Formats: sequence, C-alpha cells, structure tokens
Amino acid sequence: GGMVASALSAAEAAAQWFRGGLVAYSSGVKHEVLGVPEVPVVSGEAAEAMAAGVRKLLRADVAVAVTGAGGPSQQDGAVPGTVFLAVDDGAGVEVRRRRLGGEPEEVCTAAAEQALTMLVERLRGAQRRR
Repeated sequence: GGMVASALSAAEAAAQWFRGGLVAYSSGVKHEVLGVPEVPVVSGEAAEAMAAGVRKLLRADVAVAVTGAGGPSQQDGAVPGTVFLAVDDGAGVEVRRRRLGGEPEEVCTAAAEQALTMLVERLRGAQRRR
C-alpha cells in the first residue's frame, strides 16, 4: 500500500532518480492501469505485468512490484502471507514468490523490505554487467 514508494522517496537525493510510484491496491487498477492480464492478481504473472506496466507508465529504467494476500483472509485462493515480487529493468524480469508470516501490517512491512532488497540486488547486478 505504498511502503516501497515511501521508502524510496525518503532516500538520499531521491528527487534525482526516483520517478514515482503507483499504488495499485485494487484488482481493477492492476488489470486496467497496469495491464495485468485476466489472471489472479496474487500470482507471479501479475507481479511481472505490474512491474512492466509501471516501468512503461513512468518511463523508468527499472521498476519493482509487489502483489499478495496480506491477510487476514485469502485472496485469489492464496493464503495470507503469500506475496509475489518482481523487478523489471528492461533487460529482463525477475519474479520471486514468498510466504511471509504475521499480521497484515507485518506481512506488508516484510514484503516492502524484500522488494527493496530485490531491487538493490538487481541494480548492483546491472552495475557489474557494465
């Protein structure tokens, strides 16, 4: 619900490199705005489409996306704590599935932390490839 964008916007010199974010909380926004196909939004395919969609919308070099069932109930048949993360850097997309424990706010915090870690790993890998 915006935790990733909040953390990025608070980082040093964010105005120079952070283009923005899109909080697509509802399934409709994920489908209509980010181009998620008619698949469950709690899926790797949805996370991949979300990252590609936001990268395109914001004309960003790299984008990260998080989608999941934070709880307390299931979504799309996924148990609470099921999260999919994706990073799209234009050269490829990496998707990870995670099963996180705790209350909804704990799941959201852990998902944001893992998304940021995944983003940093991808950016460091891109620097090594140059």
